[in-house]
Amino acid sequence: MLNKNGPKSKTTNYRRILEQKAEEVRRSMSAQKAAQLVSRLDVPSDEGDLSQQHHEEWIFLNRNTIDMRHLREINDALHRMDTEQYGICLECEEPISTKRLDAVPWAKYCVTCQESIAARIAAGDLVEDELEEAEK
Repeated sequence: MLNKNGPKSKTTNYRRILEQKAEEVRRSMSAQKAAQLVSRLDVPSDEGDLSQQHHEEWIFLNRNTIDMRHLREINDALHRMDTEQYGICLECEEPISTKRLDAVPWAKYCVTCQESIAARIAAGDLVEDELEEAEK
C-alpha cells in the first residue's frame, strides 16, 4: 500500500523512530523528575542556596514544558499516521519531503510553510498558541 509520501514500509520506519523518540523523551522526563526530587531533599541553608534551588526549579519547569511539547508533537505525528494524514503539510496540504521527514519525523509542515509560519511568528503576525489552537 502506498500513501502520498511513499511506500508503507517507509511509514512503518517513521513510526518506529517516533515511538523510540517518545520513549526517550519520557525517560528523560522521569530522570529529570527524579533528579529534581533528590535536589529538593537538601534544605537550603541561606538565601544563596534558596536562589540556586529556585533557579534549578525554573530550569526543570522550562525543560519539562519543552519535553511535553515535543512529546505532543510526536503523538500528533503518530495520530496522523493512524488517520493516513502523515507526511502531508497541514498548511498547504502538499506532501512533506522525505528529506524533511528523515530529519524531523514529527514535522507538521513542509519546509516552505514552516519558514513562512516562523517568519509570521517572528513578525508578531501569528502567535504560536493561536497556531496550535487552529491545528486542532
